[in-house]
Amino acid sequence: MHIADDRLGSPAVAEESRLAVLARTAVRGFSDHFGAAPRWLVAAPGRVNLIGEHTDYTGGFALPMAIECYTVIAAAPASGEAPAARPRLRFHSAKFDSSADVPLDEPPRAGQPSWANYVRGVVAQLQRRRVALPSLDAYAVSDVPPGSGLSSSASLEVSTATLLEVASGVTLDELDKARLCRDAEHTYANVPCGLMDQLTSVMGVESGPLLVDFEAERARPVPLGDPGVSVLICNSNVRHELANGEYARRRGDCEEAARRLQIPSLRQATPEAVEAAQGVLGPVVYRRARHVVTENARTLAAADALAHGRFGEFGALMYRSHQSLRDDFQVSCPELDTLVEIAGEIGEAGGVYGARMTGGGFGGCAVMLVRSDHLAPITETLAREYRRRQGRAVTTFVSRPAQGAHQIAVDSV
Repeated sequence: MHIADDRLGSPAVAEESRLAVLARTAVRGFSDHFGAAPRWLVAAPGRVNLIGEHTDYTGGFALPMAIECYTVIAAAPASGEAPAARPRLRFHSAKFDSSADVPLDEPPRAGQPSWANYVRGVVAQLQRRRVALPSLDAYAVSDVPPGSGLSSSASLEVSTATLLEVASGVTLDELDKARLCRDAEHTYANVPCGLMDQLTSVMGVESGPLLVDFEAERARPVPLGDPGVSVLICNSNVRHELANGEYARRRGDCEEAARRLQIPSLRQATPEAVEAAQGVLGPVVYRRARHVVTENARTLAAADALAHGRFGEFGALMYRSHQSLRDDFQVSCPELDTLVEIAGEIGEAGGVYGARMTGGGFGGCAVMLVRSDHLAPITETLAREYRRRQGRAVTTFVSRPAQGAHQIAVDSV
């Protein structure tokens, strides 16, 4: 897959500063932990999905955006290694304050600490591709909040793959790199995710979100350059867990819908065909299929609205997406519903164009498209009302579109 990178200019100072802080932290942490200076430094972002949820694994459309939250890894050839020592990756996570020793000459086994399974999975996938991996020491820092629906796992997978590319001297095709990381999550974390998270972390651009066609495996940026409009991400602080089976059940429902409709995937289904097949599908599978086919149509309409500055239209599609995820796909939760409800009450007059849950569901974040000059009163209202109605705090931050996975020059930090 290749996308044209029609960026709107160089990154703003605030974005550089945020990434620079993480990069300096990684370099300092590596030196403190391993007693040496790192040779390499890589970064990979998390993502927020503006619209198009639970459509990637059915060959549909989505509009994800790489965000200004990253996993940054500092690394160097392993220190103190005897020439005959077995190659291994000694990996420390500052976020989890724990380490893992991953063998590089045999398939690693999944185990504890559980966060390291994402690293082990990437190593295993590169071994399958017969990439010779050198012994490494690595130190990772991240400000992608885990369990938030912002793809902290994909950020870790993609940054690990990027490090191993750099250290081994092998350059992966971008699409194969995203697939590799997705397969790592399937096999080592037991989450049957689609390709969206890893693809966005690999291929994100600063000009805007990506309109991704997962059947054709093509993506193109949708411009989001109006400084008067911001993407506001609101963490419900309800942690979601995709490995507990609900995500897999939803995917299974979609596969069952395609089987009963006698088509390869729900990408080939139309709203009319789904409506006509209610009796064949049954009430639950019917609702799952209805969400997917209507979400694909909403995503295409939303991408066109965003590209042409029709922000009110885009926001209305976000609300409809949330309703479908809540009622037909049943992956929302009361806390996310409350955030979207408050956003609707603020309304366009108060600066909110639209809102929806984002990510796999069952917790995590809501995403909103808002007027930049109304950010302060919007966030104040969200904090006050969410606390009053749900008895907990909401964490909010604004992100511009971010660059996908890349190497950072150590001497620039």
